[in-house]
Amino acid sequence: MEKTINQNAWNKLASENIAIQFIDIVLRGCAQVMFQNNALTGLLFFIAIFIGAFLEGMPQVALGCLLGTVVATLTAYISKLDTESLRSGLYGYNGCLVGVALPTFLENTPFVWLTIVLGSIVSVIATISLMDFLKNWKVAALTAPFVLVSWIILLASYNFLGIEGVALPTPALPKQLIEPIGSIPHSDLIADIFRGVSEVFLLSSMVVGIIFVIGLAVSSMWAAIFAVFGSLLAFIVATFLKGDFASIHTGLYSFSAVLTAIALGSTFNKPSYRVVVYAIVGVIFTVFVQGALDIILEPFGIPTLTMPFVLASWLFLVPNQDIMPKHRQ
Repeated sequence: MEKTINQNAWNKLASENIAIQFIDIVLRGCAQVMFQNNALTGLLFFIAIFIGAFLEGMPQVALGCLLGTVVATLTAYISKLDTESLRSGLYGYNGCLVGVALPTFLENTPFVWLTIVLGSIVSVIATISLMDFLKNWKVAALTAPFVLVSWIILLASYNFLGIEGVALPTPALPKQLIEPIGSIPHSDLIADIFRGVSEVFLLSSMVVGIIFVIGLAVSSMWAAIFAVFGSLLAFIVATFLKGDFASIHTGLYSFSAVLTAIALGSTFNKPSYRVVVYAIVGVIFTVFVQGALDIILEPFGIPTLTMPFVLASWLFLVPNQDIMPKHRQ
């Protein structure tokens, strides 16, 4: 009851004060990376990102995240886009991720900050374009605008000294994985699950992952449950398939699966036994898409980002209207 009163008081304040309203939308933009329309969730996400970025010695990632969300939100404001979507943060989350990705993979120079501003602006344009293109299939753009904009900038970095890559994957021809997987320490399981959640924002930290889950629980307990469930299931599947243990351990097989689990399990469907089964199949397939895209992109030397989640979710959301009963959608 107290939580509802506090939320109503904040919402009332945001509706009366333009500055508070802008802060509210920025917070919701960060929260919408994991499908939550909640300012407190966004605040917890930002806190987690700043903690994780500073722990990893990359404060520019946290600052880039904030800058990207602010620029994308400001772009939507100036463009006078759909008010309901704007105030829900739906034009900010792709800019938020652009702001995380670029300083993660590129050298920290003034040029990179300019590309964050440019990329965040273009992410809003890309969001509008993809929303219009995908409306016939009744699916959302998800994080595809972020992926497309970031891929273009990261690929371009190979041709420009001003935005030189420092943490991009080494370009190489695809090869069969032949190194046997090591034994999995039982003590690492919990940490690895939360690392998978934290990797949604390209951070590999148990503490950050825990704060993200708490942030999700503030908005939706089901979203928090499906996030942990998706990370655990992806860990199990990748381990069973004998994937590269370093990638499994740091959560690189789990973060897209986390988003797929939340999307299919609690965002676009109401939780039920049938929905859980649907989400399980979607998460397992996401792990395969992750492995496939890792191979496809290896020669180009760019990361998959969240594209495995995007492709798997699109595939499962298009027939969602037919497979799921209307009261479950």
